[in-house]
Amino acid sequence: MWDINRESNEETAEMVREIYREMNPSAGPSDSVQELPLFQPKVYTYICDVSKRESVYSTAEKVRKEVGNIDLLINNAGVVSGLHLLECPDELIERTMMVNCHAHFWTAKAFLPKMLELNHGHIVTVASSLGLFTTAGVEDYCASKFGAIGFHESLSHELKAADKDGIKMTLVCPFLVDTGMFKGCKIRKEMAPLFPPLKPEYCVKQAMRAILTDQPMICTPRVMYMVTFMKTVLPFDAIVCMYRFIGADKCMYPFLAQRKESTNNNESKTGI
Repeated sequence: MWDINRESNEETAEMVREIYREMNPSAGPSDSVQELPLFQPKVYTYICDVSKRESVYSTAEKVRKEVGNIDLLINNAGVVSGLHLLECPDELIERTMMVNCHAHFWTAKAFLPKMLELNHGHIVTVASSLGLFTTAGVEDYCASKFGAIGFHESLSHELKAADKDGIKMTLVCPFLVDTGMFKGCKIRKEMAPLFPPLKPEYCVKQAMRAILTDQPMICTPRVMYMVTFMKTVLPFDAIVCMYRFIGADKCMYPFLAQRKESTNNNESKTGI
């Protein structure tokens, strides 16, 4: 497990251990014919800034020495600036692109060679529905997710062309997930019940099912498939009308306003 924040990484590691303890009570039934020793998973945590390729490569080398070969690579890191394009500092735009898109290149270059040698492995790209279609106000985020999906699809074709069928690829494109990352995002209230924020646990279950069944792509909820299809067949002006009807054209504006207010409050408190 990689994270730039040591504390949150350790918290997640402890959650993994707790799930194991809940699923595997130490004492088995007294009348069991045979009690097998329980497997105790070991969780390795590493501090890594995935936006920096040197950090990725050095951390990958530590993993190879301490853990061994990596069979399953899940690229899940993501950030959002939460600012309109002309209000967003260049540094934040670059950070969004490096974390959400460029990092996929560095992790793949770090772990793919061994997968190719063994013709075995699985690469998972956790992107977003905003990598399939867009909305106003989050240009850097949409561009980074479009880039991640383009990288994923191109690499998938490269593996197929090389007849490396033992290496699987899964693209995960969830709708808005209720993690607080896009807090305040709203669509038209009459349409909101059809597009509720997704629970993280639900998204994880759907992604895991797709990974375990070698599914190339998973969109959650399933209505996202229809939205993506409509984008490919309808003219742009029709898409604009559809966006306006469901309130998706400016759905990020309340989120952007909250981020701006929060930033202004922090600056006033710190005297910046």
